[in-house]
Amino acid sequence: MSTLSLGMMVYLGQEPEKDFAAVREIGLASCQLANWAPMAVTREMAERARAAAADAGVTISLYWCGYSGEVVWDYRRGPSTIGLVPPATRAQRTAELKRGAEIAHWLGVADLATHVGFLPVDAQDADYQGTVAALKEIVAHCAAQGGTFNFETGQETPIVLLRCLQDIGLPNVGINLDPANLLMYGNGNPLDALDIFGRYVRGVHAKDGEYPMEGYSLGEERPLGAGRVNFPALLGKLKTLGYCGPLTIEREISGARQIADIKQAMEVLAPLL
Repeated sequence: MSTLSLGMMVYLGQEPEKDFAAVREIGLASCQLANWAPMAVTREMAERARAAAADAGVTISLYWCGYSGEVVWDYRRGPSTIGLVPPATRAQRTAELKRGAEIAHWLGVADLATHVGFLPVDAQDADYQGTVAALKEIVAHCAAQGGTFNFETGQETPIVLLRCLQDIGLPNVGINLDPANLLMYGNGNPLDALDIFGRYVRGVHAKDGEYPMEGYSLGEERPLGAGRVNFPALLGKLKTLGYCGPLTIEREISGARQIADIKQAMEVLAPLL
């Protein structure tokens, strides 16, 4: 079985040298680099970040690309605001994600990821078909940049995600597995999900969480080890599947508590690598 490594999330900012130095200060050597405004990222900015990461000895494993417009992380307004599914923002976000493929190329990174949104279960639904058409365009653009497009898990059930990958029908598609998101959206147990789409996993977020406790809100994110994700079993199954990429620790809070929880996650995960 493979030995896994640890990384963390970093947001692309104005001073990447400080950001990557902070990664090494925590004791990590890889990251997924995220940004919500791809149209504002110039080639010069991306190349500066690439050089800063190299100077710090940090590997950027994936570029996580956001998009413009309102995004609401719940079940009340999430379906109409997240990702490529909402038709009102689909064309603009398609263009932004194509730019994201170019940014990933500038960064020297093969993998691009994002939240595609609440994919309809009905494959005949116009929004499902429109989303697949947009994804084919984005995935083809990724291929032209030498890259792979990855779904960040969350809003889709595992079988609907598998169906969408098959309907796109292109080889350069994968999954950035967030096991906590599957729980927090109430869409599945991550261990069982690997039985459905495990062969497509190219990146992993080490994040923990709980199932939703009411119908319109997501479940609670928790410090790693304090939620429902069974990390020993999950990592064992990932190794069996041949996954050998990093586990990117994600804790979606800020400040001193975030750093403390990242360090705690490192302690929990270290014996499992």
